[in-house]
Amino acid sequence: MYLDPNVTTAVKILVVGHFGVGKTTCIGSISEIEPLRTEEEITEASVNYDDLSGTPDKTTTTVAMDFGRLTLSDQVVLYLFGTPGQERFKEMWEDLTRGALGALVLVDPERLDESFAVLDLVERFGLTYTVGVNRFQGTTDYPLEEVREALALSDETPVVPCDVRDEKAAAQALITLVNHLLSLLS
Repeated sequence: MYLDPNVTTAVKILVVGHFGVGKTTCIGSISEIEPLRTEEEITEASVNYDDLSGTPDKTTTTVAMDFGRLTLSDQVVLYLFGTPGQERFKEMWEDLTRGALGALVLVDPERLDESFAVLDLVERFGLTYTVGVNRFQGTTDYPLEEVREALALSDETPVVPCDVRDEKAAAQALITLVNHLLSLLS
């Protein structure tokens, strides 16, 4: 699908989060184009690097980035870049953050402790962000204010529910981020 020639505004957005939180799934569920994925099978080589304890069914991992596109209106398109979640790939973040206006930070409420390093990077690179609390099947549905408090987020940071498998829920999380970005401009 080609980009509509009426589009006047393209916005680069990062979709970030810790290992196994759903970044690839999020971009895949909302991209209007076939997403670019750089996933590889998890092998024994990752045993000392990747903690699979919170993701027992995970068999692949992003090794570079994911890319997708979402048109919000006749004039606005989002270019979505998903970052790898492992600590060893954090050097790639500097390149991916160039030109990005904001980030959707995905968190797993069962593994919030893994989110602090990601939030530190987002803040270090000066990105405005919204936190999307991914809903995993069979897990506790924590109140958003408890997640905000546990992550020590300011009241100005939007925290939204986000089942990344659901196109509408994922899109709504991105719309919340865009609205947050617009509110900071006014």
